[in-house]
Amino acid sequence: MNLPPLSLYVHVPWCVQKCPYCDFNSHGQKGDIPEKEYVQHLIDDLKTDLHLVQGRKIHSIFIGGGTPSLLTGEAYVNLLTAVDSLIGLSENCEITLEANPGTVETGRFKEYVAAGINRISIGVQSMQNDKLKALGRIHGADEATYAAEQAHEAGLNSFNLDLMHGLPGQSVADALSDLKKVIALNPPHISWYQLTIEANTQFASKPPTLPADDTLWDIQEQGQTLLAEAGYQQYEISGYAKPGYQCQHNLNYWRFGDYLGIGCGAHGKVTDAKTGIITRTEKVKHPRGYMDLAKPYLFKQWQVEQHDLPFEFFMNRLRLFEACPINDFTALTQLPLQSQANALQQAIAKGLLKQTDRHWQVSQKGHRFLNDLLELFV
Repeated sequence: MNLPPLSLYVHVPWCVQKCPYCDFNSHGQKGDIPEKEYVQHLIDDLKTDLHLVQGRKIHSIFIGGGTPSLLTGEAYVNLLTAVDSLIGLSENCEITLEANPGTVETGRFKEYVAAGINRISIGVQSMQNDKLKALGRIHGADEATYAAEQAHEAGLNSFNLDLMHGLPGQSVADALSDLKKVIALNPPHISWYQLTIEANTQFASKPPTLPADDTLWDIQEQGQTLLAEAGYQQYEISGYAKPGYQCQHNLNYWRFGDYLGIGCGAHGKVTDAKTGIITRTEKVKHPRGYMDLAKPYLFKQWQVEQHDLPFEFFMNRLRLFEACPINDFTALTQLPLQSQANALQQAIAKGLLKQTDRHWQVSQKGHRFLNDLLELFV
């Protein structure tokens, strides 16, 4: 079978402090980060996954966290050199690094570019200091503006600004003001997404008062109009980009591509070229356990069962606003299309999905009621 593109996710687990809404595998920084030791473990972890590459080069890399910008440019020189040597990078490989707008991190942007990173994703979250404080962020609005200015000057191919809406006590006017300020910074890409309360977070144990549903809908509707008028195309539920600046790494996720995951708690998804079986992997979560030489990096791995494949495929693919080639379903799952005939007929009859001879396209109603659409494939 023809394998899908292969990406690489790298997890750096440390943060200056844990944000109350965050359910990612992150750990507050205590003392110096063992940078050289951790990078060597990342490289060794990658070596244990080389059998999953199956002749492909790396299509894209995303370095997430935590706060990966707490590591120096030298750390990423060593890591990316090793990735290129062990596997190889495709031509025009997109390499993204997540960063906070703190002065230490922004001061390293040019170092990161020199290391080979060509895209930075900056966690702005809000442009209002009271909202940033409520979110537990350690930067202010001025630092967010400065970070965007530094990204423009760093020689990056692209950069993204992350912005939340639906924040505690946020009005429609507050949310649109935030969005206007971020648009004025002219990033090639904006990730604009609603705050949700996740289990096992500080917000879950002490929930803040969030805006009413009607307010959230007004924010979403008016915000999307603002973004469109500013030239940002919505290509994914929370992804907005100037033409040609979509995040290629995220597109590979949503198109049901493959990816290796290295670092604390990193997840991977790989298709076997001979059998078509899809295997998911998860690495050891805690830094101490991950860097324990007596233990393997792999925490667990499992095959995706055939009855779960349709939901996994559509859960990813239908997030996108682009049309989905019908042939992709069988090519990427090895399942006959007929197995989904009933679910597809229901989706079309309910006006959630449109179908041509070659493509499926989620309707406007389908994007609004995406969970209802996805439930048909469970």
